[in-house]
Amino acid sequence: MCCLGLVAESKGAITAEPLLLNAVKGLDVERPPVWLMRQAGRYMKADILTPLAGMNIPFDIVKGKGPVIFDPLSTQNDVDVVREFVPEESVPYVGEALTILRKEVGNEAAVLGFVGAPFTLASYVVEGGSSKHFSKIKRLAFSEPKVLHALLQKFATSMAKYVKYQADHGAQAVQIFDSWATELSPVDFEEFSLPYLKQIVDSSNMAEGRRRLGSDIAVQGNVDPGVLFGSKEFITSRIMDTVKKAGNRKHILNLGHGIVV
Repeated sequence: MCCLGLVAESKGAITAEPLLLNAVKGLDVERPPVWLMRQAGRYMKADILTPLAGMNIPFDIVKGKGPVIFDPLSTQNDVDVVREFVPEESVPYVGEALTILRKEVGNEAAVLGFVGAPFTLASYVVEGGSSKHFSKIKRLAFSEPKVLHALLQKFATSMAKYVKYQADHGAQAVQIFDSWATELSPVDFEEFSLPYLKQIVDSSNMAEGRRRLGSDIAVQGNVDPGVLFGSKEFITSRIMDTVKKAGNRKHILNLGHGIVV
């Protein structure tokens, strides 16, 4: 799984900030903060695919199957009908929820946001949902690359807006999930994923916060999700091993992937 984190600029007076934000900024912290992935989808019914409906891509989450795209995209005509995402119109409740949450928690905890990366979103809408082999997105990439690039550009522009929207309404850090980037070879990642990730970072108001980190980027992870099936003692030993190896700077304790259920 490939993830990229962004740090939002603080607005107004600053008090003591949560551990997670200090860790991402590269400050010394007494212990690594914890970011537990998939808690949103499990308990708050949030998903990286939420913007699709606002982009004229109807879908549903089917029990026992996951996301299902009603009309998978495969041609330039399909891409042409995809609308640019306008979060203020399509998901105003996200902004309202973030604003309320930010006021409630103050600086006792970090308010986090997330968006899907262009390649991962494209994979879902081309494959028609989850996939084991990603044959359709790869066929499109290698036989009709201009079509895929046009789709990726629409997602990049839309997700840049969504990152800004979340930051403006209280998100202090936003994670970009590129779950299916692992299906790409290094050379294909350079063409079909990385340029669009860079666009999102560079075009958002959080880019300055990102640049403040310099080249020594903060990391998060990397406890195997399968470890959670072990005993309490086993889980603790693996967590402490990860913490010891990562040190106390620029590290957010996390799983290497989402919670396994």
